[in-house]
Amino acid sequence: MKDDRFLIITGVSGSGKTVTSRFLEDLGYYCMDNLPSKLIPSFVKLWSDKEVEIGKVALIVDVRESGFSSEFAKVLKSIREKISPRVLFLETSDSVLIKRFSESRRPHPLSKGRSIMEAVALERKRLAEIKNLSDEVIDTSQMSILELKKLLTHKYAKKRSIKLQVMIVSFGHKYGVPLDSDLVFDTRFLPNPFYIDNLKDKTGKSPAVKNFILNSAETKKYLVEFLRHIDYLMPKFVDERKANLTISIGCTGGKHRSVVLADVLRNHLKDNNYSVRVNHRDINK
Repeated sequence: MKDDRFLIITGVSGSGKTVTSRFLEDLGYYCMDNLPSKLIPSFVKLWSDKEVEIGKVALIVDVRESGFSSEFAKVLKSIREKISPRVLFLETSDSVLIKRFSESRRPHPLSKGRSIMEAVALERKRLAEIKNLSDEVIDTSQMSILELKKLLTHKYAKKRSIKLQVMIVSFGHKYGVPLDSDLVFDTRFLPNPFYIDNLKDKTGKSPAVKNFILNSAETKKYLVEFLRHIDYLMPKFVDERKANLTISIGCTGGKHRSVVLADVLRNHLKDNNYSVRVNHRDINK
């Protein structure tokens, strides 16, 4: 029986090994890219003897390593005497590979003095034995990144699902938009408590400020559309297997309107069983 705690990812260049590596990290795998074949047995011993605190491993190996095609086949046979790694071979059609290399403008690892077609053909020839030794061949020719992620999730996430972590940041535009924002919403058009004498020096945590903002007809109308938009987007991010999402809500100083709406959004998302944290970045400025 194959041990899904130890994956070896290989295949033709441009088939999606980098995307696979990044997503396996999200699934809890410790990923190593382009580890020389001769070092793999040493790592296997450390892992199997539990001398390294690594639960799940994914090694990404391919023709970037000099002598890979001859060395790896021998190494794989030797390590299979100690553990039962699962070897995934990613495959893609020639036409798709040519399109991907042309669009990315990245050179094929074997393209020195060769056309893309010649490099692809040579790589397939060198990988033929390794492909035959693989436990599974995945053809990514017609797969989107999302479809590849769903396939990997089905195979290797087991019962564990990736929990989307949502960070809501309230901020003041005069201090700058948070650089890690995925979504940014501007609330400067809403009624501003700053111009109300008894509210000016309070924050969006004050019940009086909350009542002023939330009882505004403009705010009530906006919240309907705002929350509807959020409810539409959230399942999309979940389906995309996004691990972290930062929603930034800004007003002029980050003290009143953005704070109130950030708290409203937090409560709304929590009611819908999302994992949410809030950072009122500029509330005390």
